[in-house]
Amino acid sequence: MDLDEVADELYGVAPGDFVAARTEAARRARAAGDRALAREVAALGKPSTAAWACNALVREHPDEIAGLVELGGLMREAQDSLAGDQLRALGTQRSRLLAALTRQARAVAARLGHPLSDAVADQVEQTLRAALADPAAGEALLAGRLTGALSSTGTGLGSRPDLRVVPPPAGRAPAAPAAGGRARDRRTAEEEQRRAAEEERRRAAEEERWRRELTDAREDAEAAADLADEAARSARAARDRAGRAARRAGELAARTEELAAELARVREEAVAAEAEAGTAQRRAGAADRAAQRAAADRDRAAARVAELEAAPPGG
Repeated sequence: MDLDEVADELYGVAPGDFVAARTEAARRARAAGDRALAREVAALGKPSTAAWACNALVREHPDEIAGLVELGGLMREAQDSLAGDQLRALGTQRSRLLAALTRQARAVAARLGHPLSDAVADQVEQTLRAALADPAAGEALLAGRLTGALSSTGTGLGSRPDLRVVPPPAGRAPAAPAAGGRARDRRTAEEEQRRAAEEERRRAAEEERWRRELTDAREDAEAAADLADEAARSARAARDRAGRAARRAGELAARTEELAAELARVREEAVAAEAEAGTAQRRAGAADRAAQRAAADRDRAAARVAELEAAPPGG
């Protein structure tokens, strides 16, 4: 056994199994007589849920993570040589890649039986962003042995030796048991049991919180579905009312056009009748004047007849 092999094994187990697996690995090392290795194994940090999800993502999709780290190097090299639009295009590619890898991490975690909350998924994306921005963070992520989420500024990479597990020095001889070793081993075992119990309580609390969140989410989804159905029914009713109103508006518009045409025809007839009345009135006036002249001629003719009759010749 060596630390590298043990670390690869431990950082591949499920979060809830890590402490028990670490305790068993340390026990095997002690049984093999390698107490120094046992101490190093016991000191390995338990990964947070976000770190475990990142490690699982690296194990299942190493090429994608290598591509992410490579893209980070290209972007750093391109800062001074690319134009603004090219840098924006790279930034868009980076955002899409980060979002896609975060979704992939959530899918891997769910398939392994440990769905990620939104807060943990945000930590995963933050770690991926750090690996993109910082070569040391990228190297730590690719090792697949993170114990905690990384930040985009690379915080902790130099001062957190537990971010990566360094293989033990070659040719290291097993350390001889020291005096009081059994007492220290007993205390270590008790400490491991205490840590395991605390981890189990924490895991149970997280699982209960997840169940409550899932129940609340399902209730919210059902309520949203009911609201969506009601909104759909209201929309259909509104569309029906709008259709009826549109048909009525079309009928009224057609009737308005008919009435407008009828009004125009009546107006034309009124104008013609008015013109005809004027002509008839003028003709009537002329006829009155002609009648008056005829009457005057008649009266003069009658008077002449009377005059002649009153004074016959020779009378």
